[in-house]
Amino acid sequence: MATTADIRTGLIIKLDNSLYSVVEFGQNKTARAAAKVWAKLKGVDNTRSIEHTWNSGDNIFPVRVEKKTFQYLYQDDSGYNFMDNETFEQIALGENLIDAPQFLKEGQEVQVSINTETEQPMSVELPDKIVVKVTYSEPGLKGDTATRTLKPATVEGGATVNVPLFVNEGELIRVNTKTGEYIERVKE
Repeated sequence: MATTADIRTGLIIKLDNSLYSVVEFGQNKTARAAAKVWAKLKGVDNTRSIEHTWNSGDNIFPVRVEKKTFQYLYQDDSGYNFMDNETFEQIALGENLIDAPQFLKEGQEVQVSINTETEQPMSVELPDKIVVKVTYSEPGLKGDTATRTLKPATVEGGATVNVPLFVNEGELIRVNTKTGEYIERVKE
């Protein structure tokens, strides 16, 4: 049985019949009262974000999660379709389970978190940084690179990313999928 001493960032726990991921946690100690452990929790199977406090040493109920590599295939009426790279089994997931669906590309490998108790997919994580092609961008002015001025650019998949003025249509750029920010231009 796990206790509050086992809480760590990223741990998925069952609380009030819902699954939550620990985003941040800490401990409060006072001279007069017992120590308390608090955590900011983000809903895995719901959209709620909550804060919860336990007495130090209370039992918690972690959920065993397995991460598997899947390949993104396509999107249709049933959702986003992925294929397990080991068994070639296909699953369709809703957009709410994917951390950055606007950056998905066909053939891209992603990590799918699966609840081992129910064998249900819980979330889809893209790599932190991906390379995408700019499909539309206003042309920049030659020599206008002294300032950190940004312009919107549409990348494959339809997402809009703010890029420096020197980035042109057809170029490859590296993007942070967590923040949606431009990192650098990539040479082919």
